[in-house]
Amino acid sequence: MDGEKETFNSPTKDTSVDLPDSKAKQGDSPMDIDPPQEKKPETVDRTENGKDSGLESGSGDGTSTEEKAENASVEQSEEKKQKLDTSGNSSETKTETAEDATPKETVTFKVMFNKQKYDVTFDLDGTVSGLKGHIQTVTGVPSAMQKLMFKGLLKDDKTLRELKVTKGAKFMLVGSKLDDVLEVNKPVDKKALAEEEKKGATKEPFCKMKLHKKILDKGVPDDAMPGIKGVQERLPSVPVSGMVNKANSKVRLTFKLELDQIWIGTKERTEKLPMNSVKAVVSEPIEGHEEYHIMAIQLGPTEASRYWIYWVPAQYVNAIKDTILASGST
Repeated sequence: MDGEKETFNSPTKDTSVDLPDSKAKQGDSPMDIDPPQEKKPETVDRTENGKDSGLESGSGDGTSTEEKAENASVEQSEEKKQKLDTSGNSSETKTETAEDATPKETVTFKVMFNKQKYDVTFDLDGTVSGLKGHIQTVTGVPSAMQKLMFKGLLKDDKTLRELKVTKGAKFMLVGSKLDDVLEVNKPVDKKALAEEEKKGATKEPFCKMKLHKKILDKGVPDDAMPGIKGVQERLPSVPVSGMVNKANSKVRLTFKLELDQIWIGTKERTEKLPMNSVKAVVSEPIEGHEEYHIMAIQLGPTEASRYWIYWVPAQYVNAIKDTILASGST
């Protein structure tokens, strides 16, 4: 009986091992420690942690696929904003351009060239260089061949506002049209030149012509500058005066070398001529008064345009010719 009792109690002991209270009673006994929980598969850990760690998710830059998609969406929206901003700036630029297109302040003045007056209207803030281009379309004088004067010779970089140009101001233009330049540079016909010289030799001297005789018969003017026969001198520092014209009005010649002009002054007015507009200068000594000459300044293509001057001191004749013609040939 006792043996059977032991056999009965033995399973009871084994059964007590599984009771919940036995763990607390047994303490640290290795037999009573719960078995370790099973580890979750690594694939699950990588997937879960991949949201926080780019290294485990296999992303090189530490960003998940979802985050990349979000970033791409943000970048696209930023690009749209930039495009909108750019279009806004474009509209601002268009507005500014429209403002720039407002009418410019202009001034109307006169340009004197070869005894002709041209009314010119130009932008006050435009430069002299631009004005020359505009004048070329009006007068036909190439801008590169223009000398423009207003209170002196003008520099190309100056604006009309800086020069204080006002309505009705007068500009003087010195220059030659392209056709005139080509005409001057035509080859000389030696035969025709020889014939002209022959005609000149047979012509009546100026002082014998009726046209001039009535002026010469009045004698040397009281205020004429002293003439010296057979002597050549440079131009004096003062105007050559005491002469008369065909109307027997007093005449003086002033040479403005800095302006490349010759001024023919009378009591009534002063004609300011570009030297290169003078086509020819001819003279002859007055018979009986060889210390003085009759001189003609030819302003046009024919002899009919000659401006006659009487009692020109002989010592200045060559200097007058050289100054005018040398300037006109440049």
